[in-house]
This record gives sequence, structure tokens and C-alpha cells, in this order.
Amino acid sequence: MEREGGEALTKILVATSNPGKLREYRLLLADLPIEVVSLTEAGVTETVEETGQTFAENAVLKAKTYARQTGLITLADDSGLEVDALGGQPGVRSSRFAGPGANDRQRIELLLHNLAQVPWERRTARFKAVVALATPDGHVETFEGVCEGFITDVPRGRHGFGYDPVFYLPELGRTMAELPPEVKNQISHRARALQAARPAVARLAASGPTTTR
Repeated sequence: MEREGGEALTKILVATSNPGKLREYRLLLADLPIEVVSLTEAGVTETVEETGQTFAENAVLKAKTYARQTGLITLADDSGLEVDALGGQPGVRSSRFAGPGANDRQRIELLLHNLAQVPWERRTARFKAVVALATPDGHVETFEGVCEGFITDVPRGRHGFGYDPVFYLPELGRTMAELPPEVKNQISHRARALQAARPAVARLAASGPTTTR
């Protein structure tokens, strides 16, 4: 594929089929000479089971597996919410917190139920993301981003996804879901991890195979 003006683009696989996450990746990497493709667009149907004990282990597992399967440079992340009053839960189980098949609303309801008796000053939490960048030959690099905040007692906001409606940022006076995408993409955990990864993505894109129309 080429950009307008004839610039060749390197195809980069983002290991997700989540439309919200894919949209964030495309916005955050829009100025690089790459074509971002999802698992669905790459024709990948196999799901990599997240068996790691840390965000980094899961991100590396997904990135290396999909890069090997597709022959594409691959970006994968694992991210989640760590709540101090819950001993760091849900952590790596953030997407599975309320059980298989649960949606965002059900996960938020369970989280708020578990924090019902916890006072505001103890509702400290953080979003953490680890992005892994892998090549088909097995080379892998990891990058971390963290965003600190508090858990509200009721959801607020209509942007974002996941736990965004209950993650409050005291310096901005809003939840993550109340932020317009352009603001979230400057301060979110995934944005910070991807910002750290950008030089490596650009380096690999410059040396990787390009796609043409």
C-alpha cells in the first residue's frame, strides 16, 4: 500500500480484533509510514491463550506467535487495571474479571461491588500496559506505560471502553471515559507504552517489506 504521494508503507499487524483498541493504535501511529492491520484483516482466526503471569509475558507471547504465523512485524499488548485495595486485582485478569463472556458493564459492576465499602482515599488504582514488538524471526522488544488514578463509585462518560468510565484522573478532574479521544491518546497507559515503542516501530518499518496497491 502507498500513501497519497506514493510513499510505500510497511504492513504492521496489531494483535487485536477489538475495534476500540485498533482505533487507538491507528490514531497513535498515524504519522508513521506503516499500514496497520488487525487480526481479522490479516485473516487470523486462532486466539492465543494468555497464560502468562504478567502483562509482559502475555504481550510477548501474542506478538511472537502472530508474527511467526503471519510473517508480519507484530505489535501486541496486554493491559489492565490494578486496584490497590484489591491487592492489585483484576490485573492480568482484567478482561476475564467477571467470567467468560462478560461485557464491560458487568466487569465494572463487579469491580464497584467489591469496592463498595472502600473509602475514596483508598481507591487508588492504575492502568498498566505493556506493548511487545516482534518480528517473524523471533526478535522482540517490550515497552511499558502506566497511568495513575482512582476508582469512582459510579461510571461517568461515554468515550473509551473497558474500565474507562470508572477510572478517575485527579489532575484532569474527569474519568478516562469523559476525555475526548485526542486527549486520552496523549495520557493513557497504552499511549505511553506506544510512545515509547514508536522509535522501534519506525526503525523496523524502515527496514521491513513494503506493501503496494
